Amino acid sequence: MHELLARDAVNSEDLETLLEAREKGEADFLLVDVREDMEYEMGHIKGVDLLKPTSTFQQWAEAFLNEHNGKPVIFTCRTGSRSGQVQHVFNSNGFERAINHYGGIVTYRGPIER
Repeated sequence: MHELLARDAVNSEDLETLLEAREKGEADFLLVDVREDMEYEMGHIKGVDLLKPTSTFQQWAEAFLNEHNGKPVIFTCRTGSRSGQVQHVFNSNGFERAINHYGGIVTYRGPIER
């Protein structure tokens, strides 16, 4: 396991490192964008695995927790605020591997897709 995945938060530089490591098969995690559809369509980090808007959190959270508990999951958003809230809720409910991308996409300098 990549050492950065042992943290409870990563910055944008760390996330770029992790995405590169995942491409090489050296790291295994999910990258989940918790912004809304419109924000996502305006641009998102290349490598995002899932879009799970916070506005629909109540509909997807329990199933997501049950399906992915034990696997490192990095939550990202615009600034790190919403993703931090999602991380906190998951950690409070026994999800052991939730990681917040603090700074969010506004601080991310890696590849962006539209």
